[in-house]
Amino acid sequence: QVQLVESGGGLVQAGGSLRLSCTASGSIFSINSMGWFRQAPGKQREMVAIITNSGTTNYADSVKGRFTISRDNTKTLNLQMNSLKTEDTAVYYCNYLRLGRTYWGQGTQVTVSS
Repeated sequence: QVQLVESGGGLVQAGGSLRLSCTASGSIFSINSMGWFRQAPGKQREMVAIITNSGTTNYADSVKGRFTISRDNTKTLNLQMNSLKTEDTAVYYCNYLRLGRTYWGQGTQVTVSS
């Protein structure tokens, strides 16, 4: 089992920055990938950024050049979000993939005002 807890969400003006963190506990070994997803009201959950166990990163086109995913081993996952836009408003979820099983955090709200 893996437990994930996100932090760092909040309210920010457009153009501002936020840094999200995800702290993992439990069986945090044999992790295949770690990532951030988001879900805006009335929309499906979508991938924001993923980092694999080899360090390869992948970003949604909408956040490339603005967001940066990073990790401290498998215990902490971060998402630095710069130049935020109103369309980035969503609940952001931490995601771990381990041995074919997916784990989710409870989510943290990010609201970007105009």
